[in-house]
Amino acid sequence: MFDDASAGVWKRRLAGKMRPDWAKEIDDFETEVVLKKQGKIEDKVFAETRLRRGVYGQRYDNGFRHDGRQQRAIAFPSKATKGPNTMWDAPGMMRIKIPYGGMTPEQMETIADLAEEYSDAICHVTTRQDFQLHYIFIDNTPSIFRRLAAVGITTREACGNSVRNVTGCPYAGVCRTESFDTTPYARAMFEYMLGHPDVQDFGRKFKIAFSGCRDKACALVSMHDLGFIAAPRIEKGAVRRGFEMYVGGGLGPEPYQAKLFDPFVSEEELLAVTQAVCRIFARYGEKKKRGRARIKFLVADWGIDKFKMEVLMERAKIPVDPRWTEYLAHLHDTDEEPLKSPGVPASPVSKNGYDAWLATNVQSQKQKGYSIVTVTLPLGDITANQMRSLADLARKYTKGTVRTTVEQNIVIRWIGDADVSALYEDLKKIDLAEPGAGTIVDVTACPGTDTCKLGVSSSRGLSGVIHARLAAKFMQMDQAIRDLRIKVSGCFNSCGQHHIADIGFYGTNRTISGYVVPHFQLVLGGTTRENAMSYGLAIGNIPSKAVPDTIDRLTDMYAKGRQTGETFQAFISRLGKPEIKKALADLLEVPPYEKDKSYYVDWGEVREYSTKDKGMGECAGEIVSLTDFGLKAADREVFEAQEALDGGDSRKAADLAYLAMKHAAQALIKKFNPDISEDPDAILKEFTERFCDTQIFYDPYAGPKFAHYYFAAHDRRADPVDQEKAGHRVREAQLVIDAAYNCNIRMNMNPASSNAVLNA
Repeated sequence: MFDDASAGVWKRRLAGKMRPDWAKEIDDFETEVVLKKQGKIEDKVFAETRLRRGVYGQRYDNGFRHDGRQQRAIAFPSKATKGPNTMWDAPGMMRIKIPYGGMTPEQMETIADLAEEYSDAICHVTTRQDFQLHYIFIDNTPSIFRRLAAVGITTREACGNSVRNVTGCPYAGVCRTESFDTTPYARAMFEYMLGHPDVQDFGRKFKIAFSGCRDKACALVSMHDLGFIAAPRIEKGAVRRGFEMYVGGGLGPEPYQAKLFDPFVSEEELLAVTQAVCRIFARYGEKKKRGRARIKFLVADWGIDKFKMEVLMERAKIPVDPRWTEYLAHLHDTDEEPLKSPGVPASPVSKNGYDAWLATNVQSQKQKGYSIVTVTLPLGDITANQMRSLADLARKYTKGTVRTTVEQNIVIRWIGDADVSALYEDLKKIDLAEPGAGTIVDVTACPGTDTCKLGVSSSRGLSGVIHARLAAKFMQMDQAIRDLRIKVSGCFNSCGQHHIADIGFYGTNRTISGYVVPHFQLVLGGTTRENAMSYGLAIGNIPSKAVPDTIDRLTDMYAKGRQTGETFQAFISRLGKPEIKKALADLLEVPPYEKDKSYYVDWGEVREYSTKDKGMGECAGEIVSLTDFGLKAADREVFEAQEALDGGDSRKAADLAYLAMKHAAQALIKKFNPDISEDPDAILKEFTERFCDTQIFYDPYAGPKFAHYYFAAHDRRADPVDQEKAGHRVREAQLVIDAAYNCNIRMNMNPASSNAVLNA
């Protein structure tokens, strides 16, 4: 591990370059890391804390990745040998939020530098337009956070039970079929939801997407918790912008199509209605049964009509927030323009490979003379050096108009006609000119058993083999075969989005004669069209080593047996599951171990397949209440108060100590009233009524005395203090916080006391 003794240096160097609220959040997290090491924060609370900062634990397979690359951790034996899956001694993964996929060259260079310095020099693009860095040690995360924040990037709520990255069409603003540019709306949604109080008490994650048109894949609205499709109206002769709003979609083990909530939600109501949806999900969504804690189950249980009624009633209750409409004055802040005029198309220096690349990786913008160029990233990976070079090309040919895609690629927009061939030559020099974007060779894959604790089979290993095999014969393929899409997930959770592929796979296993054999469930007939309008049909389990042959057979069957104009989805539906299984029957068989041992080793592996490395995943996070989070915040503040006291800053120490007491009281109140005001007098009043008047906040030895410390600090919070008075207040705050923890424990163990507080 890099010994990040320079953490303080980065903090000083980047001071003033970060948003103040982001800087404070990072400082808070750094303090919480210290408190966790001291045993002052409960494991599950810290787990959700780091997840909400984008830091996952990851699979740890004896220092080797499944694709054969050695883990970064192996360079640090003292760290790598202390045992797998321990938070401090094994590396994890960091997810970096890229709202709607939009990046600047400076941001690209920062991510590249961090990948090289702290990870394995690989920047991985996800199916939600994020970046992930693997093999990150948690001690280094504050410095990474600060360097990202200095260029306008946050990892906050990239993981955990929160609003994840807001995805958007990577062609928004330049798409020929869009109704209008959804970029500023996706940006506004990201800004408004980030850290919003109403999204801190979810039972599971919450995903939002924006698409500019209904019939294209774009951001795959139908598979999202909440999705918006641009749908302007003509009212009184003028165009009024708004969105079709969908709610309750999702993949995972039980895929659900999102339901139409409203055919028109105006741009003025966009954020307000979203806030109401989040409040209803936080209040009524499942919290205990993790498998049913997504909003899709709430919508399914209630029905869309009841759900809509509850949301609209909630919307009517929410106090007006100026931010709901303030963003409308800044819709053009995200507008783009070209670096130069388009010019006349130039002939390529070399025709070798250019025509194939041009046919699949270049599409015209709605702005005449300009094109969108897709940079294909096999498995979503780009090296740090390639990333820096790509940033240079973005500067050379555009004003830095780059976006990631949900298909794990990168697009550069506003490439003039005169520069397309020159860009191709430059991409060839950095090995990023591979053709096939958006075709059968552009395979989507989740990390699978490479790094994910939930991975069952090697999705990346298999996808790499599929890609290489299909790319070798791509030019000879029928166009209908080229247009198919393949997506691979390492387990049933569908991070690789196998449900919406023409040909999808998810990892499983089977026991054959006492041996565990890697398999993949075959899913056929899904589609990304019309924003993922339909999901595929599970056909059966295929041995992992037979999957490439299975693809060959299926594509051959389609090429030879389809009717005129018949889509792959219609072809699969016409054949039916029994006929398809019959056609694949010989491929389902696993030869005896003695005859062919290769079936008993997963793709990219050298050892026999085993499930012993599989662990508990962190996709669902931990159920941590607002009370738990509030008490943790109070702990951090009293720690910082002590630091201020030790540094001789009496005023700061006293103020932080009072805040710690106030937040401890507020945390207890949130158990019964999550909407408690931030007003100090209101908090004190409700705390008194619910906890002191009922004698719930009561220590067997000290009686109600600890509450009196809070009352006194509240009354005297503006009084002058010296070092001695500040010291008393810090110590009193610690007693109040300890009493609050004990009170919470007693209420959890004794429902009667909770009822007394609730009814107070």
